[in-house]
Amino acid sequence: MPETTSPRSRPASPKDARSPRGVCPAPIRSRIGADLAGGFYPAPHRYHLYLSAGCPRSLRVSITLDLLGLRDAVTTTLLTPDTATAAFDSLHRYYEATEHHFDGPLTVPALCDRWSGHVVSNHTPDILRDLACRLAAHGSGPLTLLRPPSLAGRIDAWHERLAAPFTPTTLARLDHRLASHSYVVGDELTAADVHLWATLTHLPPSETEATHPYPHVRAYVRRLREHPAFSADHGTAD
Repeated sequence: MPETTSPRSRPASPKDARSPRGVCPAPIRSRIGADLAGGFYPAPHRYHLYLSAGCPRSLRVSITLDLLGLRDAVTTTLLTPDTATAAFDSLHRYYEATEHHFDGPLTVPALCDRWSGHVVSNHTPDILRDLACRLAAHGSGPLTLLRPPSLAGRIDAWHERLAAPFTPTTLARLDHRLASHSYVVGDELTAADVHLWATLTHLPPSETEATHPYPHVRAYVRRLREHPAFSADHGTAD
């Protein structure tokens, strides 16, 4: 379930992502794509992202922006307990424009269209795919393929594994994989590594200690920590 924030208040936890009647609201799942008639064209400087401090999904989006060099093409607002009320009001206006008489939680990550004033998507997997596949060409520096077509199936398989509870079996499989590969699905960094990093860095202390018997996992974490996109302070707004 996506992270959420409530209007003019601190970011809430996933368990709070429910409407007043206790029903989990349906995600907003429009997509960016030039082939969608009347849809959201992949233009630079058109989109704005709302993220939440301490949210693993927001961390994945933030790292992806850095890896793709999209910080100038896609602006962001990081919501924290100390964020000014105006930022929450702005996000609320996007939701109200998208859903008439909107009174639910302000779910983030939220990709918003500044041209129409609507929320494009608050479904993190779709947001990440559209950044990697639709907006990457507008990034600064060399084009980075976080989701190459030839590896899409293997990347999705790891997304499914990482969406499930993290267990010693997962760590053992991962350690075996990293014994012969630099990254999760081979020798090139992909979206699967971004997902894994966000998962590993948000494990509770008791589970973090469980990585100690797995030397290849620990070496992998040290290697990623040296990469600027992973070592950046993603808890600070731009």
